[in-house]
Amino acid sequence: MIAGKAANMRAIIDRWIGIVRAHPNWTTLLLGALAALGFPPLGWWPVTLVAVSAFIVLLSNAANWRRAALLGWLFGWSHLTLANNWIATAFTYQAEMPQFLGWLAVPLLCVYLALYPAIAAVIAHIAARRAGLLAFGMALAAAWIVTEWLRSWIFTGYPWPPLGLSLLGSWGRPGLAILLPWLGTYALSGLVILLATGLAHLALNKARISLAVLVALICAGMLFPLSSVLEREDSTVPYALIQPLIPQPEINDPRKFEEQFARITQLTLPGREHSRLVLWPESGVPDYLEDGYPQRYYDRMTAAGDPEFARNRISSIIGSNSLLLTGVVNLDLAEKNGFIRAVSARNSVIALDGAGDITQQYAKAHLVPYGEYLPMRGLLEPLGLSRLVAGSIDYLPGPGPRTLDTGSFGKVGIQICYEIVFSGQVVDTANRPDYLFNPSNDGWFGIWGPPQHLAQARLRAIEEGLPVLRSTTTGISAVIDADGIVRQSIASGKADRLDGYVPSAKPPTLFARLGNALPLSWAALLILLALGVSRLVAQRRAPS
Repeated sequence: MIAGKAANMRAIIDRWIGIVRAHPNWTTLLLGALAALGFPPLGWWPVTLVAVSAFIVLLSNAANWRRAALLGWLFGWSHLTLANNWIATAFTYQAEMPQFLGWLAVPLLCVYLALYPAIAAVIAHIAARRAGLLAFGMALAAAWIVTEWLRSWIFTGYPWPPLGLSLLGSWGRPGLAILLPWLGTYALSGLVILLATGLAHLALNKARISLAVLVALICAGMLFPLSSVLEREDSTVPYALIQPLIPQPEINDPRKFEEQFARITQLTLPGREHSRLVLWPESGVPDYLEDGYPQRYYDRMTAAGDPEFARNRISSIIGSNSLLLTGVVNLDLAEKNGFIRAVSARNSVIALDGAGDITQQYAKAHLVPYGEYLPMRGLLEPLGLSRLVAGSIDYLPGPGPRTLDTGSFGKVGIQICYEIVFSGQVVDTANRPDYLFNPSNDGWFGIWGPPQHLAQARLRAIEEGLPVLRSTTTGISAVIDADGIVRQSIASGKADRLDGYVPSAKPPTLFARLGNALPLSWAALLILLALGVSRLVAQRRAPS
């Protein structure tokens, strides 16, 4: 009976192998999509490892570099298209372009993004195509690290999401992402490739005991509850973190501004008699709070039409001994034909004290293409394309990471919205902060976007050794400690607040000191090992 079952299993496996050999392109597309299921909100990391293992086996058997490039591109296209499906939802919250363009925009964007996995596949094929699966996997891991890093900055960069995100555990379990301080995010993606290669190698060689040991180690690393053994003291900085629940259709509706303000006021007022750090999200304040704009701009935003009035009423809500960090929009003015008007804008965070004074501010550096500015506006605007964010003027980028010294409230690094996904680009290394504040508007990110955004903020917390506080308009807002553990959170679709003390920071991690030189060093080591193995194999095969 057992022999019969084994024969049936072998027959099923042989049938699937036959299908894969007959339809490798379709199989690769399927594997790419399956690999995306390891990302939030699903978090099916075993599926990712199995899918990547099968892809590596297929890729290692590519007949030539062109075939390897095609397989790498097909895998990357389906993988990134599914992972970035939330982008299509953004098109449902604007009226300038038809919604169906969103479902075209995602696969079209991924036509470009998939070039990076294709390049990694070609590099691996050239470096280790005849050296065996393990050497091939090392070469692919090295190339994947480098190409993900390149994707993070070429054409302003779009690193969402890195393959290593699949190794991040649940909210109380960092998983294998606990290795980030010694790897960096892009080398964590390389670790996915290495683990998948090991699984494939052991399975193909029927090394059942070794395979079982590797699977057990991976499961232990992913499921170990770090929160149960680590107890860290918090800082002495009290916070009140607000999620006001401002639905995306209301964000730019002037008829809703006072209602929004009443909602955020109700959540903020309790505790105003105490000294505290108050955190409001991106898009939390519709008013223009800077002085010096033409009156017509203020009239659009507040009933009083007065920035001083707007600042003072906010300060009365937070309390005289408190400090507010909140997202705002600031304008850049210029005179044309004797008429002063706004020529650009800055997505900013300001520090507003209890006296109603703006003490410091930060301007977002990593802007969203087609969201906050329209690339090649002169060419695309006549064709009917527009930004997804309301307004006809583009946002300008700020200078990059900056630490705001807020006195008794500590030194805070600001990362607005999706800036937090850029590994190695979130901290002013010359002036290390005590914690990061990540205000965001995730209301147009669909179902997959907010959990992925939160997860990538957790990656930054672990690799930098810094807590991250996220205040969003609609969720998910959270307080993340320096081990990537979510201490508190507010689910999507709720109006609520979080109170507590800012978690303490760790000493600078190895990644915090070296930045992306660290994962690139791992890539260099892996490619050298792969080339060394390739050379040894070639020497053994050479006739004596």
